[in-house]
Order: sequence, then structure tokens, then C-alpha cells
Amino acid sequence: MHAIKLILTDVDGTILPYGQPQIPARTVAAIHAAIDAGIHVGVATGRDSTWVPRFFGGDAACSATSVASNGSEVFLDGKKIRESHLDVGGLREVAAIVREVPGAGMIVFYDGKPLLVEGTKEDLALSFPAYAAACQKVDDVPDEAPIKGNVFFGPLAPEVYEPLVERLNRTVATLDFDIPQPGFGNIMPHGSNKATAIDVLVEALGITLDQVVVFGDNGNDVPMLSHVPNSVAVSNASPEAAAAAHWHVGACEDEAVGDAIAALAAGAWPFVR
Repeated sequence: MHAIKLILTDVDGTILPYGQPQIPARTVAAIHAAIDAGIHVGVATGRDSTWVPRFFGGDAACSATSVASNGSEVFLDGKKIRESHLDVGGLREVAAIVREVPGAGMIVFYDGKPLLVEGTKEDLALSFPAYAAACQKVDDVPDEAPIKGNVFFGPLAPEVYEPLVERLNRTVATLDFDIPQPGFGNIMPHGSNKATAIDVLVEALGITLDQVVVFGDNGNDVPMLSHVPNSVAVSNASPEAAAAAHWHVGACEDEAVGDAIAALAAGAWPFVR
């Protein structure tokens, strides 16, 4: 097995238990141990990059090399090496479609600030309370193309919002959509995701994919879990994420990923199929 040179982990549900404000200290210490061992370590998250440092208590070193906004932002040693934007015309198509579905809505982000384009704060709060608390209502998608966007489904059941996401993928040619957690969907530039972003980092570092380890738990992690040979799902992962991963560890709440990172930093291989 080739020496591991890059470790990337999803945040919510993988190293950050749902409802918790910060990543546990033991996991943060493990990340620093791996960095000290010469491994690039960071996150691969759907979150906007400006939201990430708060989860580490402001410790920027833990996300200096990272994938954010589902691959639209890629950082290496604190320098942004890729930035992709969402097509404004496509976003306006999305807004028109979700407008037809009571309970659904859409937000877009500028400098980390969520703007509520369609739907209500109350329905957004059912899907993502932190974004509802921070969002500002606007009448339309601004003309400047954003990096990040999401659709949300508030009180809607999966049998309603899953076909809606399928419709968006069929209809809006310039954008892709997935469901990272119940009631909430990602909007990405067509052909862009966490897997394509990892390829950017691999090329920049001059390494191979088998020198990468990734951790994830949900739908938006499936592209990278399928793409990277040393992919790992936590035990609380969705069935599709667990099936896509090549290796498995314990639960997010037990800091299984942090313990695995600490083992990798020490030169061990801690995974079982």
C-alpha cells in the first residue's frame, strides 16, 4: 500500500455529530498529529468555506487543504486553487420549479451569507436551522454567479422531494443536484462534485489516488467514496454511502474518524471491510 499523503473528511455526520457546534477536541488533535506526520489533512464538505473554521474553534490549520461547497472551492495549504460558480440562468430555472411546490425553497450564498430566493424561513428551519437563522429574503437570484446553493424541502416527505430532485437533474442542464441529508439538497455546477475536486488536489500535490483516504456518511459523499480506492464510511452512513465505500469504521458520535486519522498518522491501517 502506498504511503498516505492526503486525508479528507466530510463534516456533518462524519466528524461533527448533528446538533453539535464544534468538532470534538480528540478529532482535532488527531488531525494535527497527521499534519505533523507530513500528511495533508482537511475537509470535503458541502459547506461554504467561510463556515468551516468555526467548527474547529477557529483553527485554520485543520482546513487549510480542503474541498468546500461540494467541490466548487478547493484549497491547498490555505491557497484557493479552484473556484467554480453556479449558472444564474439555471438557478432561476430551479427557483421557478420549486416555486410550484409548497414547502420547498432555494437559497444561494454570497460570502457565506445565505439568501432566501424561494420558500419560507420556517420551512428552511425544518431542513437547516442554522441557515434559516442567518438568511436574508430576496426577490430573485442576484446577477453575480454564486459558488454555493441549496434546495430545501421543509415539511415534505421523501416520496415528494426525491422525485423533485430527479426532475431538477433532468430539467436543468447546467446544474447537478443531490440529497446530502433528509429534506435538504445540494446544487452544483454540472459535472462538478467532491470527486472532481479531489482530482484537482491530487494533481496539485503530485500524488496518486491510492495515496488518498476519504471519509463520508451521506449522499453527496457518494461520488468521492466511489472514486477514491481508500474510501471509508462511518457506521451511521446512509445505505448508498456505505455501499459506495471500500472500508468502514465506527460512528461519528464515537469519534471513529478521528481515531482512524490518529492511526494513519502513526503509520497504521485501521480499517475493516
